Amino acid sequence: MSDFDPLQIDRFYPAQPSLRIAVVTETYPPDINGVAHTISKIVEGLRAKGHTLMLVRPKHRMDGLPLTESGYQEVLVRGAPIPMYKQLRMGLPAQGALHKLWLKQRPDLVHIATEGPLGWSAARAARKLNIPTSSDFRTNFHAYSQFYGFGWLKGAIVSYMRKFHNSTHCTMVPTQGLMAELSKIGFEKLMVVPRGVDTEHFSPSYRSELLRASWGVTPDTKVLLSVGRLAVEKNLETVIRCYQSLVAQGLPVKLVIVGDGPLREVLEKSCPDALFVGQKTGKSLSEHYASADLFVFPSLTETFGNVTIEAMASGLAVIAYDHAAAGQLIRHQENGMLIEAKNEQGLFSAAAQLVDHDALRIMIRKQARQTAVEHDWNSVVTRTETIFRTLIHPAAIV
Repeated sequence: MSDFDPLQIDRFYPAQPSLRIAVVTETYPPDINGVAHTISKIVEGLRAKGHTLMLVRPKHRMDGLPLTESGYQEVLVRGAPIPMYKQLRMGLPAQGALHKLWLKQRPDLVHIATEGPLGWSAARAARKLNIPTSSDFRTNFHAYSQFYGFGWLKGAIVSYMRKFHNSTHCTMVPTQGLMAELSKIGFEKLMVVPRGVDTEHFSPSYRSELLRASWGVTPDTKVLLSVGRLAVEKNLETVIRCYQSLVAQGLPVKLVIVGDGPLREVLEKSCPDALFVGQKTGKSLSEHYASADLFVFPSLTETFGNVTIEAMASGLAVIAYDHAAAGQLIRHQENGMLIEAKNEQGLFSAAAQLVDHDALRIMIRKQARQTAVEHDWNSVVTRTETIFRTLIHPAAIV
């Protein structure tokens, strides 16, 4: 018999107290993007661990009254459309309102997920109240600048981002590579917190022959999939050229593109035989992933790229440049195909190899799924929680 029964052990080692956490973000579901998805998973995970959450975000058109329930409170602030991304909103400055709110309902920590006017307001309000703050670096705005005609502002954008993040007590980044890149340009107090994946929601079990039939493909057809915002910074023209090179070789392939955005019309004109199926969510998204065979992802502007690990969890053979999540997760010719950045011909050759060699593709798909299973959301939430406790009580060990 054990020296201590479970009740006695609990008395010697009490559970850590719950925290009061304010999460500030300018994007959140129903927005469809990697940041919104990740933040919602962190919020859900922290709530499940018994923490009290205050979510501060811009109000959506479809929002009713802010949700308030035990351990959870929404604070909806004014927002405005983001230029060139009218479907997304940014929060307007709200420093005074946040200062007043947190003076009455003081959080133990403020976590800021985005660097817009709302995020800046939150950082300033928390600093005035001497509340510990953490931030996320989740979007390469300085990299995006070259695609939208204001590359000349890149230096100013980097300067703003550096000042913003260095004003917080910790900045979380999703990969070691990004941490090294940001460290070189003066970002401080960086910690790596990888992103996770829901391996029940994204699973090969969702493969649908009925869906494949609606795409007009046969069992022998290899479906190339692309998922994400249809925007210039995603380098989707390379996906189109990859598909066209496979067709030119006489290989049995079909391209399916999931997502929407400002580049959709241009892409549809450049590749009329591809299927553009629009945005998908829930079970439909799961089925679209699992019903494909290969996932082509040539973006070089991601801080992580959630779609990479979602595709791997769905049992797809991913072909991607050595960047962000792909560079961290993929082992070349073991659980995916990892290509040197900007080596477009290498990307095309890897895709052709996977289409043409069934044994290699099948092996990679199995290993990709296994890799994803090792990156569940619970471990990510636990890592985040540990960092929060360390910022509140600096003597703790991360």
